Amino acid sequence: MTIDRDELTRIRDLYDTVMRRDARPDAGARVERAGGVVRQSVPGPGWNGVLWSDLDGATADVEIAAQVAFFGGLGASGFEWKLYGHDRPADLGGRLAAAGFVPEPAETLMVGLAAELARLPVEPPEGITLRAVTDEAGVDLMMEVHRRAFGTDRPRVREQVLGMLREEPESLAAVLAMAGDTPVSAARMEMRPGLPFAGLWGGGTDPAWRGRGVYRLLVAHRARVAAERGIPYLQVDASSESRPILERLGFGVLGVTVPYLWEA
Repeated sequence: MTIDRDELTRIRDLYDTVMRRDARPDAGARVERAGGVVRQSVPGPGWNGVLWSDLDGATADVEIAAQVAFFGGLGASGFEWKLYGHDRPADLGGRLAAAGFVPEPAETLMVGLAAELARLPVEPPEGITLRAVTDEAGVDLMMEVHRRAFGTDRPRVREQVLGMLREEPESLAAVLAMAGDTPVSAARMEMRPGLPFAGLWGGGTDPAWRGRGVYRLLVAHRARVAAERGIPYLQVDASSESRPILERLGFGVLGVTVPYLWEA
């Protein structure tokens, strides 16, 4: 099912409100409104960053400096300013770069209808089974897949997933695609109780297993979990590789997002 443009605009406004401006904190973190931004800070391992902003040409540079001072004062090694294409002012990305932030590759903010995606006729590729991640050993298998899929370790993601398993397991659905005893793909879904969006994250597949429908399988699996819980929307920050797959499945585009990173 294709989502029409007016509906996408409505969904984007809803996303901005409930997932950014009124965001709920990750396990062990704090979310607060400070001046013209909403930010999350965490005392230990975890994600520090700016989730939402309401700025203009007169306030942007002052607010950027204030956030650098705030996170630097916490002793954080760095933080992320999550910039969306419709954020203002229009040159906010350039202002962040001038302040020392480094942009990561752009991602496409996409949304799908969970109930529709749950009905996809998807069968596991031959030799593939799904295994739920419920403990540290499972998380380590996820990280093993991520190293092969993305070419890098992700210690912050490991700590975030472990924290959710310990403190709010009902908000997490993590899954492995297994070829026998070998993990070949891993993904997770984060679902805050009462919120209309479930976020799809990870989705990394071993290069040797790409092009066989494993990624599609993990999307459909998570869609079924979300639909069973009555969550209407699936949200993805899609890479350039994932976007065409998701569009074929029926996801619509809400915009573009770029993570701007500041390091101490």
